[in-house]
Amino acid sequence: MADLDIAERPTGAALVPTPNDDALPRRFADFATFGEALDYAASGERGLNFHDPRGNLVRAYPFSELRNDALAAAQRFVARGVKPGDRIAMIAETGTEFAALFCGAIYAGAWPVPLPLPTSFGGKENYIDQLAVQLASSDPSLLLYPAQIGEMAGAAAARNGVEGLAWKDFYAVAPVSHPLPEQDPDAICYLQYSSGSTRFPHGVAVTHRALLNNLAGHSHGMEVRDGDRCVSWLPWYHDMGLVGCFLSPIANQVSTDYLKTEDFARRPLAWLDLISRNEGTTLSYSPTFGYDICARRISSQSHVADRFDLSRWRVAGNGADMIRPDVMQSFVNAFADAGFKASAFLPSYGLAEATLAVTVMPPGEGIRVELVAEERLSGTPRDLSRPARYRAIVNCGKPVLDMEIEIRGEHGAPLADHHIGKVWCRGPSVMHSYYRDPESTAAALVDGWLDTGDMGYLVDDYLFIVGRAKDMIIINGKNHWPQDIEWAVEQLPGFHQGDIAAFAVETANGEEAPAVLVHCRVSDPEERIRLRDQIRDKVRSITGMNCVVELVPPRSLPRTSSGKLSRAKARNLYLSGEIQPYRLAA
Repeated sequence: MADLDIAERPTGAALVPTPNDDALPRRFADFATFGEALDYAASGERGLNFHDPRGNLVRAYPFSELRNDALAAAQRFVARGVKPGDRIAMIAETGTEFAALFCGAIYAGAWPVPLPLPTSFGGKENYIDQLAVQLASSDPSLLLYPAQIGEMAGAAAARNGVEGLAWKDFYAVAPVSHPLPEQDPDAICYLQYSSGSTRFPHGVAVTHRALLNNLAGHSHGMEVRDGDRCVSWLPWYHDMGLVGCFLSPIANQVSTDYLKTEDFARRPLAWLDLISRNEGTTLSYSPTFGYDICARRISSQSHVADRFDLSRWRVAGNGADMIRPDVMQSFVNAFADAGFKASAFLPSYGLAEATLAVTVMPPGEGIRVELVAEERLSGTPRDLSRPARYRAIVNCGKPVLDMEIEIRGEHGAPLADHHIGKVWCRGPSVMHSYYRDPESTAAALVDGWLDTGDMGYLVDDYLFIVGRAKDMIIINGKNHWPQDIEWAVEQLPGFHQGDIAAFAVETANGEEAPAVLVHCRVSDPEERIRLRDQIRDKVRSITGMNCVVELVPPRSLPRTSSGKLSRAKARNLYLSGEIQPYRLAA
């Protein structure tokens, strides 16, 4: 039963992780519902494995035990009056409790709604506000949370008139046998809050059929095979962590090892230690910044071959933000002696509105880039008085199973290869709708096609992503990608990814100009002025015009629930005065 915490469960003899292989024939997510997928996985020996901050196994959790706990949770939900279609909000902490509650809500016919944990870059009130808004949107009958954040989660629940319960209190009542509803493949399976950087998150409603189709796309795209094992530190409230590294291992029967996200943040190399230590680990995913921080941490160390063995790492997935080839090359340089192969990199592209994956690079092809002139990216004529500038655009692979992609121009007509436009996709895994938001749903879904809001181009069925359409800075008719400006500032000494937010503002004379907010960690007034002028010169070299440079306190720039920079929110906070820059002399 799932009424004991990890630490309270009897472990018996030495802990043994769930195996990579067993006698159960592998099925690649070819199920009608997710409950059916878990039922099948539970008949084998594979499962989930949870580790402490140093990567030591503290809980092996076979799929069979997850199913038993989920069914017990479903009985508790039904006993509490939960009906099919009700929303059950739950804080997505990586562990057995959330896993059982999420699957239990599905067995009960309810829609689990995973919500984020507090982060190190936001305060208590900000977290309560975030939860309260998502609770207001999803209108759940219950919010479940770990006891250690009970004060904050309880405050958010009370603000919305939602019943809030700590996990231990939910499990304090013994389950009573109740008939569980039949699952419908076309019913909503769960509600996922998209962490889109340029707008407030929407509740993305995903059906069982859409989920299973996308999970089958993962196994086909990554060529999952017998003996594969996965390692993940990704948060379960984000689509790549939830769908790619929790639901997909169940539906494709892959034993998986987990570090909590906060443990990775404190000790990033524990991720690579776990990959090295666990025999058979072949699959692991990360956004670019995960590879970046590991390469930075190891740069001052030697003898990587003595500590790590990354030779079995067959699929090193990369997604969830713009893929930077310079970072990927730094990771290869840092860990080649440990057996890591550049061909293991597997770029991909996806979004919650498509359940997760839209494209995946064929395994073994690695990072492939095209150098594209800025004039092509911005759609503006070449200024012959300035030298040509180029940007490396990463190939994000081919469409996953049953997915179609079109690149459309300004008036909606499909464009030929090599032409940059809006990325649209269509397939069985596209979302059902934005929950209780018909206007946004109608804007995003047109004749079965999803407007991703991203810009890119196709070449022989391979997709190249250029950036977010709504992030574009347009000044005097010329388009500038904020990623380009931010990247340029990151090249200056002392700055890292996430320290800079670029966007357009209106100046005193009514003209638009690029504004750059930069985390400043120096206190000397003269040094701050020097820094501001250096940044201004750097941005001028990119845009050809002066910009507004504001130095702001560390951790001032807002993030989405998945930890990505939110430029739109940064702009709003800056214009409203909630982000206060340091005062500098002219």
